[in-house]
Amino acid sequence: MSLLAGAYAQATALLAPALRLHLRRRAGRGKEIAARLAEREGAGAARPAGRLLWLHAASVGETISILPLLEALAARAPDLELLVTTATVTGAETLARRLPVALGGRVQHRFAPLDVPGWVGSFLDGWRPDAVVLVESELWPNLIAACRGRAIPLALINARFTPRSAARWQRWAAGFGRELAGSFRFATAQTAEDAARLRAWGFADVRTPGNLKDAALPLPADPAALAALHAAIGARPVFLAASTRPGEEPIVLAAAARLRERLPDLLTILVPRHPERGAAIAALLSPPPPCRSAGALPLPASAVYVADTLGELGLFYRLAGVALIGGALVPLGGQNPREAARLGCPILIGPHHFNFQPVVAALLAAGGAEVVRDAPTLAEAAGHVLTNPSRGRVMAAAASAALAAEAGLPDGIAQWLLDLLPGQADGSPPGDPGTAPGG
Repeated sequence: MSLLAGAYAQATALLAPALRLHLRRRAGRGKEIAARLAEREGAGAARPAGRLLWLHAASVGETISILPLLEALAARAPDLELLVTTATVTGAETLARRLPVALGGRVQHRFAPLDVPGWVGSFLDGWRPDAVVLVESELWPNLIAACRGRAIPLALINARFTPRSAARWQRWAAGFGRELAGSFRFATAQTAEDAARLRAWGFADVRTPGNLKDAALPLPADPAALAALHAAIGARPVFLAASTRPGEEPIVLAAAARLRERLPDLLTILVPRHPERGAAIAALLSPPPPCRSAGALPLPASAVYVADTLGELGLFYRLAGVALIGGALVPLGGQNPREAARLGCPILIGPHHFNFQPVVAALLAAGGAEVVRDAPTLAEAAGHVLTNPSRGRVMAAAASAALAAEAGLPDGIAQWLLDLLPGQADGSPPGDPGTAPGG
């Protein structure tokens, strides 16, 4: 162990009392579940018999990305049990809501222990996983060191290693970083650029099969809620602004006003990225529009509907004739356009989509999305789709085709992960014969 690694371990151990207080305060704000705080200290193990694979996904996006992987693992290894940890309540809620029913008996959820040596040790000693999988950028030094000390195989999947992160490690902790990187059997990277930075950091085996988020399952929609919205909206054209951020709603509303000159019965649905902003968004209009958080449905006279609830975006992509993907009309990097593409909803996106540059580039090249910059260009592009159904169908088909190449990705990565595990109970090799995607 390097001096820096030892110093980090000592410092986090000394911080344990303060971290307990921090967790209690977070619970008071609804950011933790008070009855489950012990899990954050490594308690609550209920290890099943047989082989156990632990996957850690920090929050909502990472959790969604591994759902197809969980299905692939379960299908390839019928004896395998799965433990999924998240660091956030929203991640846990997403797993509970979207986990396929068939996997319910084979997947357990716990909140991940904070990176305190004793807490991580308690967790590993209680669960005794046969291998550990970290998702994207969850690189916690004490956890990695504890797995290395117990000879537990480690893998990093769907890794995203930004230039800023690489520069920080290079400047402050180059030797420490290489020590961490050397603990992993392999990593999969989202892009070739991420892979190059991981190799420079010290990862020996880096594979680039693609981005797991390209293979995520379509967003769900409650059938009864969808039917109620269909009945309330009828045949009206629907313009959706999905996952909007502050500063975008005035642009959307200005575009919607222009659109109503051509489409007088247009319904504009605003789905803020953070539902708690719903009341402030409604206050931009007079009279305020109906809000979903209050249990309201769109009225025949409603020009705007504020869908300020969590986890219902799948409803609105199914209802919309065209969707603006939020977070990119303002310089915040954008939100994930794949969710709209999977549900056949034509995609518009702002110019500041740098968080999703590779997938947006693929969609644009295929003709499956269009960039808009302001209210006039947004109104023009949305109007073109809403008044030309064939245009929307062509965009939707192109977007679907652009993402189709990643359909087999979860199955291939599942095989790589199964190769880390001991054989099945009957002594046969893990997994099924097959070829994982190259990289």
